[in-house]
Amino acid sequence: MSKRLLLGIDSGTSGCKLTVFDLEGHVVAAAAGTYQTDYAHGCYAEQDPFAWWEIICREIHNLIAVHGVDPREIAGIGIDGISWVCLPVDRKGVPLRKAMIWLDRRAEKQAAWLRETLGEEELVRLSGNPVDPAYITPKILWLRENEPEVYARTGKFLQSNAFLVYKLTGELSQDYSQAYGFHFFDMARGVWDEKTAERMGISLDLLAPLRHCHEVVGTVSSEGAAETGLVTGIPVVAGGLDAACCALGAGVVKPGQTQEQGGQAGGMSILVDRPLVHPKLILGYHVVPDLWLLQGGTVGGGGTLKWFNKELGYYEQQIGKDLEKNPFEVMSEEAARIAPGADGLIFLPYMAGERSPIWNSKARGVFFGLSYDKTRAHLIRAMMEGVGFSLLHNLKTAEEVNAYVKELISVGGAANSRVWTQIKADITGKTIHVPLSDQATTLGAALLAGVGAGVYPNFEAAVKQTVRIQRTHHPSPENYAIYDQYYRLYLELYQKLRDSFDTLARIAD
Repeated sequence: MSKRLLLGIDSGTSGCKLTVFDLEGHVVAAAAGTYQTDYAHGCYAEQDPFAWWEIICREIHNLIAVHGVDPREIAGIGIDGISWVCLPVDRKGVPLRKAMIWLDRRAEKQAAWLRETLGEEELVRLSGNPVDPAYITPKILWLRENEPEVYARTGKFLQSNAFLVYKLTGELSQDYSQAYGFHFFDMARGVWDEKTAERMGISLDLLAPLRHCHEVVGTVSSEGAAETGLVTGIPVVAGGLDAACCALGAGVVKPGQTQEQGGQAGGMSILVDRPLVHPKLILGYHVVPDLWLLQGGTVGGGGTLKWFNKELGYYEQQIGKDLEKNPFEVMSEEAARIAPGADGLIFLPYMAGERSPIWNSKARGVFFGLSYDKTRAHLIRAMMEGVGFSLLHNLKTAEEVNAYVKELISVGGAANSRVWTQIKADITGKTIHVPLSDQATTLGAALLAGVGAGVYPNFEAAVKQTVRIQRTHHPSPENYAIYDQYYRLYLELYQKLRDSFDTLARIAD
C-alpha cells in the first residue's frame, strides 16, 4: 500500500488540532479537541499533559473510525507545541505535575535573580532572548525553589511536542526550535553552554538530546499504536515550536519572508540567515535547519475576540444562530461598519501581561476613549486595531536591528477575517498574503514529517508542492496615515500607564 498521507498534530494553547494531508497539501481529514488551562492564581497558567494525550488518542481514533483514514497510508507524523513549556517528567517519562505554559509568569523573582547574578546582557548575548518569567529557565528555578521534591524526582524537562513524541515512540527528544526557551542555549552555535548552566545550578542531564525538527526520533511503538489506533512503524519526527511550524506551513523558507500569526496569541516571525539579536524580541531556530526566526510574540491575538465572544458576545452568538454564521464573522461585519480609528477608541491588548516588545507581566488590557456614542461595533473594531498596533510595534522594533519586512503571510483563525487582515495591512503599511489553507500550523508539522521521512527531497520542494495563496490585501495609504496618528498615541498610552499598572497589581494583590 502506498504511503500517500501525512499527519500533522498541533498541540496549541486552547486545544489540539489534527490534520491528515495528502502529498499535495490538501486536507483529507481533520479533527480537534479542547482542554483547559488552570489559572489557579493570577500569574499561573498550567495544563494537564495527560489531557493533551487523551485528546490526541481520541481524535486519532475519530480520524480512523469516522473519517476513514487508513493508518497504513500515513508516511510520517509531525507534532508542534506551544512555547516555553516547563514539564518535569520522571525517569520513565511520567509527568510529575501539570505543565507550566507560556502564559505562566510566576517566576518573576527567579528572572530577577538571573538578571542580577548572571547579567541580562550576557544572557541575551548568549541565548538571543530577554530574561523574562515566561521562559523556561526561570520556571525551572521556581520549581527547584518551591517544589524541591518534584525537582529531585525530575529525570527530564520536556516540551509539549516532545512529550507527545515520547508517548508515541518511547523516545525522549529536545528539538532545536524549542531550545530558545533556555537561557543557557548558545543561539549562534546551536549547543548548550555548560558553564552558564552550571552557574544557574542546572544540570544538562535534565535535558533530552537535541534533535533537528525534521529528524526521525523513532517510530510508533506497540504501546502508542494500541492507545491511538495507529499502526506500528510510522516514522515520527521531533517536531517543533507551533509558531515555527506555522511559518513553514505558510511557506516561509527563504530569508526575508515573514509570517504574521493570528491565533490565540499574536505576533510575527521574520526569517533570517544569521542570529539577529534584539533584547526586546524573541530569537529561535526555525524548524528548517541553519535558519533563525526573529519573532515578536504578543498575548493579544485572536484570544482578545475569543474573550469578547465568551464574556460579552451573546448578541453576536444569537445573530450568528439566526443567520447561520460564526459569531466571529458577525463581529467582523460589525467592525467593518466603523471607520478606521474606531472614532477615537483605542485598545491596549495586554490581556495577560505582555510579551515583546514591552515585557511587562503587570500590563493589562485598556479601552481608552469610551463615550456614550460608542457601540459594541466600536469595541470590536478597537480590539482588532489594538492587535494590529501590537504587530506594528514588533515590526518597528525589528527594524532597529535591520530586519525589514515588505510583505507578510498571515495565518491563524484571525486571517479568515478579511476585515481584520485589511486592518493589519493598513496599520503596518505592508501587503499581506493569506494562504489557501487555514491549517498552516498542522501543515508545517506534516511537512517536517514529509521531509524527515523522505517524501519530499527538501523544504523548498515541500512548500512549492503544498502552499498556495488564496488572497492578497494591499494597504490603503489614506488609512495608513490615519493609523499612524493613533499608533503614536497607542505607544504614548502605555508609557503613561506603566507605573499605574504596577500600582494596580499591588492593590489587586
